[in-house]
Amino acid sequence: MMRALFSAASGTLAQQFNIDVIANNVANVNTSGFKRVRAEFQDLMSQTFKAAGATLSSGTIDPTNIQVGLGTKVSATQRVFLPGAVIQSGNTYDIAIMGDGFFQVQLPSGENAYTRDGTFKVDANGLMVTSDGYPMTPNITVPNDAVQVSISTDGTVSVQQAGQATMSQVGSIQLARFSNPAGLESAGRNLFKETPASGTPVQGQPGQGPLAATTIQQGALEGSNVQIVEELVNLITAQRAFEANSKVIRASDNALAQINQITG
Repeated sequence: MMRALFSAASGTLAQQFNIDVIANNVANVNTSGFKRVRAEFQDLMSQTFKAAGATLSSGTIDPTNIQVGLGTKVSATQRVFLPGAVIQSGNTYDIAIMGDGFFQVQLPSGENAYTRDGTFKVDANGLMVTSDGYPMTPNITVPNDAVQVSISTDGTVSVQQAGQATMSQVGSIQLARFSNPAGLESAGRNLFKETPASGTPVQGQPGQGPLAATTIQQGALEGSNVQIVEELVNLITAQRAFEANSKVIRASDNALAQINQITG
């Protein structure tokens, strides 16, 4: 009975964590560039009462064992980097990544962070920055007399300045690609940081080299890849699993109470 109590308790804790993950996914259903997270689980060690392969008194080999598991635990939270729906916004500095890769921005500490959120703006100095004012790297400066800004699918940024008839290039958007994006550390504000698990970033221009299959689209944003119906189904499943584990705890408690009454 004590094994059942502890196993069921581990199950309720695991499902509570699962519900927390699902709740965060649902909360970010409208967050640009957000990637849903999936909780993964492992069983705990098993208690062995009889090992398979043991020699029986008859001289034969026991083909089976007797084991009982001792519960479950959360093994990982896997961020799923499937693409989100592309939403046309029409804003000049909204950019959607079509394919692999991340925008690179510079934090106040000087280190680089990475994001799929393409809601860029232009600050007072003409720098393209995030909603928090972090500049894109390499820096791209738009002249204050620009009357038209064009961002091509390969990341080339061109502007038409007042009094000029032609477009002139002012910079090029460079993306970063990771061998294991699931290993990136979420830093909040739609930003990720490099970790030893993610590998080092490979930088390049969209449509070239390691990013040959990637393009970018001006005037559009990548939405969250959270599917609200799927998350609600996962939530119902997690709730029922939590309830089932709670019932096991109550059943074990009732059995222990009866044993106490008999032996008392």
